[in-house]
Order: sequence, then C-alpha cells, then structure tokens
Amino acid sequence: MITTLKNWIEKLVWGDLLQEYGVAGRIVTGVLRNAYAVLRDIFSGQLTLRAMSLVYTTLLSIVPLIAVSFSALKAFGVHKDIEPHLYGVLQPLGAKGAEITDYVMDIVNKVDSNVLGSIGFIFFIYTAISMVQKIENSFNYVWYVSKPRSFATRLVEYSTVLIVGAIAVGLSVKALAEFSKDKLVVSMQENVALAPMFTVTDRLMPYLITISIFTFLYKFMPNTKVKLRSAVVGGVAAGFLWATTSMVFAAFLANSTNRQAIYASFAIAITALFWLYLNWLILLIGSQIAFYFQNPAYLRIGRREPRLSNEMRERVALNIMFLIGREFRNPVLGVSLRSLSRTLRIPSITLAPIAIGLEASGLITTNENENLLPGREMARISLGDILAVVRRNGETGSHRDPKWDDVIAELGSSIDAAIAKTLSEKSLADLIDKAEQGSS
Repeated sequence: MITTLKNWIEKLVWGDLLQEYGVAGRIVTGVLRNAYAVLRDIFSGQLTLRAMSLVYTTLLSIVPLIAVSFSALKAFGVHKDIEPHLYGVLQPLGAKGAEITDYVMDIVNKVDSNVLGSIGFIFFIYTAISMVQKIENSFNYVWYVSKPRSFATRLVEYSTVLIVGAIAVGLSVKALAEFSKDKLVVSMQENVALAPMFTVTDRLMPYLITISIFTFLYKFMPNTKVKLRSAVVGGVAAGFLWATTSMVFAAFLANSTNRQAIYASFAIAITALFWLYLNWLILLIGSQIAFYFQNPAYLRIGRREPRLSNEMRERVALNIMFLIGREFRNPVLGVSLRSLSRTLRIPSITLAPIAIGLEASGLITTNENENLLPGREMARISLGDILAVVRRNGETGSHRDPKWDDVIAELGSSIDAAIAKTLSEKSLADLIDKAEQGSS
C-alpha cells in the first residue's frame, strides 16, 4: 500500500497529469515539484543540521553582530529607528520575546571598545564575521559551491554587509518614518477613503522588510552568481513562510498551558531556541527554493552528486587544463570553478575534486581573484601528467598495493605504456597550439 501511494505521488508530481489543465495546472505542478524537492531535502537531514548549527553560532555571535552594525548606525543617528524592528524577530514569543530582546539590546548598548581593549575588540569583530561566514557556508552548500570566498574577499564583503548594509536599512527605515509624518501623508491617512490603504501598508511593511532582507541574502551571500529573479522568488517564499510560521507559533504558545508546568524556568529558553531554529530553517528553505528556481534540473535528482565514468573524468581534467591554458595565453575574464561549470555544463561540486587534484599535483594554482592559472610553464605540463591525476591519485584504504595475477599486471603495464607513449611527448602547450592553428 505504501509503495502504491509513493508511486502515485511520484506520477502526480513528475508526470504530465496536471499540466493538461493549462496554465493553472503548470503552476500547481511547479509548486508541487518545489515542495516535494524541499521536503525531501529537509528529511535528508542536512538542512536541519545546518539550521541547528546556526542556532549555536547565533548564541555566540548575536551580541557582537548587532553591536558592530549598531556602532555604524549610531554614527548616523538611526539606531533608534531600526531597533523596534529587532523586536519583531522574537515577537511570536510574546512578552518574554520582548524581554529577551531588551536584555540583548542592553548588552549591546553597554559595549565599549575602550573597555574591551584592542585584542577584545578584534575578537569581537572576528566573532561577528564568523557568523556571517557560517551563513555563507550554509548557502554554499545549498548552491553546490565547494569553494568559499578568500579571506580578503570575506573580510571586505562581510564588513560591507555588517556596516554599509545596516546603515542602508537604517536610513531607509528612518526615511519611511519621516515620510509618514509629512503633513500631506497625515492628511491622506485621515481621509476616510484612503485610510484603509495606509492600514494595509503599515501591516505589510514588516513583511516587506523581511522579504527584502531575505532577497538580499540570497542574492549576495552564496559564492556564486544568483539571478535577481531567483533571489526574489526565494525571498517571497521565505517571507510568506516566516509570516505563516510566526502566526502558528504564536497561537501555539498562547494555547500551550502545560509548557511552563513541564519545563518551569527553562520554558522560555527552550522556546526561544526552537524559534531561532525555525527562523534559520526558513532562511535555508528559501535559499533552496531560489536554487531550484534557477536550476530546475536538480528538482528531481536533489543532492545526488552526478557520477562520472573514468573516461569522463579524464576528459574533464584535460578540458579544465586546456581552458585554463588558453585563457592564460589570451586573458579576457579569467577562469574560475564557476565559469568552468558553465562552460562544461557540469556542476561545480563535480568538478571540484578534479580541480583540487590538479592543484595538489602542482598543475594549476589560484591567484588572489580566485582565478585558476597554470601551475608551471605549459610546455612542461605533459598530457600524461594531467591524466595521471585522475587515473592514479585519490586512492584510499589498504588496497594501494594489491596482489595482481601476472596476466592482469602485464595487461595493466601494457595499457600504461600505451598511454605514456601517446601522451608523454605532448604537452599542454602543444594541445593549445593545435587548437589555435585549427581555428586560424
């Protein structure tokens, strides 16, 4: 019975049954496929584990994170305008949520760099940046990105997010507050016909701010190119899910009378931790939706890494070195793991082990812009050296020196000798010369 039900769901979601009903059917099919894929990823455990890890990081980093952002906001005098919106994060917890936020904000306001000292203040900044790095790592996992930003890039971009981003949000909120006090706007709000519109706008504003923040994170946090449309779709989905979850969670707490009796004074702490966990999980779910919107081919296969045959791995290694060498001779935009993925139409998570092997063998290197370059003079990189990376490297375990039958050992030696004879006298430079002669 379970197998029959599973097969029916698979046919309904991945078949063409609903698409026969026109545009509405196609929309429903898209929603079902995304919901199916996201639920599959949640039940696989990785998203939930990363959400729990972010909760732990939040406990260590929330005060430094807010303090660093608020230090910039105070310089512009807009920290009081953004502070009320922080209470919205724990609003579903009711009065206790406001109490926790008051406590955190009291600590933040008392932070003084003179008291901390230089070493303490550097650690403070490091703790704040480490949380942003943890978020990036989670987003990189969702987007199949195997290589994070370099340290210098992280330092610049994270500082921009924490300081400039906070200032931008603060100034926007202050501008909206000043706009709402304008005489013309006040008179429009008092108008019987226009008042309902302003009421709806006031209620939607917190959700619009939340969606905007989610969209910003989905667009800029992953170390890959995310289309704005995909980030918006993920932001809207996560914002709607966050609003719905907030209402359900608040209603649950209001009707939960046994919680205090069971957990006593630990009740609010456990509830706050669970609410933080839900917030991080929603953030990751939105990122997953944005990923699937931009890469619908992954909807059905999920996180199953495409497996390459030995022949394919050899061709990938040769093609990676060819593209890197050609770009090195005639530099245009540079070659990165992301650009290789787009050119070869192979996920970067599949290319990464081969690229790492080539780098470990000294055949390629990475510059400060994360572009890939030949590791040595291309005339000294034989094609045999490139194939050796995927043919011989990467073995693990106790089977490195197996006992072959004599006939198998002889056949293997003959294959190795044939490959060496064919490729050892040909270098990467020769391969690129041949391609340039053929195109001229």
